[in-house]
Amino acid sequence: MRNVERYPVEGPNALWQVYTTVSRIKAVRNFIFIQLARYCPSLPLKNWIYRRILGMRVGEQTAFALMVMVDVFFPERITVGRNSVIGYNTTILTHEYLIKEYRLGDVRIGDHVMIGANTTILPGVTIGDYAVVAAGSVVHKDVPAHAFVGGNPMRQIEKKNEEQ
Repeated sequence: MRNVERYPVEGPNALWQVYTTVSRIKAVRNFIFIQLARYCPSLPLKNWIYRRILGMRVGEQTAFALMVMVDVFFPERITVGRNSVIGYNTTILTHEYLIKEYRLGDVRIGDHVMIGANTTILPGVTIGDYAVVAAGSVVHKDVPAHAFVGGNPMRQIEKKNEEQ
């Protein structure tokens, strides 16, 4: 199960109440810088935006491909280790706004991880070191180190040998 914090809401659905949980200024600022990073061709500049402006923890030589969408409201809850690749058009979420509640959860991606294109990573998951996530997957639970996973729903395809 994902490691998320749950917050019940009264009244209309939680998304209608989003600005009671995050300031409009933060949301607009984050949106602008995330859009800049999505199209930025320079990996060092992109990582600088993620680290210094959005507060993410990003390891050395980690590469975010074109169009990666990180969480607009809580990007500071994302950690990505060293020498990892986040594939084209991947979405990394740290929040979920539902009807009667909203949920927040840290996303931790280990070292030397490969995330395939068009993957969605849900709040509260940890992806272990040297894991591979196939393109188009929905990561709805933790991924062990050295695992190869994929699909929707995500399932383990194989466990890699740790020496590989």
